[in-house]
Amino acid sequence: MRLTDIPEIANLSIPEKILLVEELWDSIALCESNVPVSESHKNELDKRLKRYKSYPGNLLSLDELQSRIERRK
Repeated sequence: MRLTDIPEIANLSIPEKILLVEELWDSIALCESNVPVSESHKNELDKRLKRYKSYPGNLLSLDELQSRIERRK
């Protein structure tokens, strides 16, 4: 399916399109088992969980993370 297949969507404003995408994603996420997860993503999650369990105190708060991101800009 392409955007041009539904002209009504193409005519929406950017904020309306964002709301539509959010609604679509929420409807997909209702049934997590239908969302495929690649093996590489599963492996990465396993690796991160293992690292967390080895060093549970090495986490950043949201404020710390945002501060680090801002310093990189």
